[in-house]
Amino acid sequence: MAATNTKKTANKQAGTKPSAAKKAISEETKIEALQVAKSTQKPGQTKEQTKLIAQGIEKGIAEYKKLQKGKARERDKARKQESRAKAREANIAEQDHSNIEDRAASPYLPWGLLTISWIGFITYIVIS
Repeated sequence: MAATNTKKTANKQAGTKPSAAKKAISEETKIEALQVAKSTQKPGQTKEQTKLIAQGIEKGIAEYKKLQKGKARERDKARKQESRAKAREANIAEQDHSNIEDRAASPYLPWGLLTISWIGFITYIVIS
């Protein structure tokens, strides 16, 4: 038990936790990184050094792709929020138009009823 705890703490301290980024790097990215590393290879540079450079380029490409995904996600969220806001505005405008139409028709009803009641009252007084 104590041995496993020391291994876990050693891994945490050394930072040797397996990362998802290594698994997520595609073959295309690896090939592209190796091509870039070979194109910038200097005379006297060993294959191991070139591989290390290629690994660094792979990490950079993976980080760039991750950032682009995040930016695309943010753009999509902003676009969706904008479309929702437009839909809300259209809905509110539609409700406003219906309320205005209701208000325009409603003043005639009370005035009409008032007129009819006065006519009825005057008729009742005249007849009696």
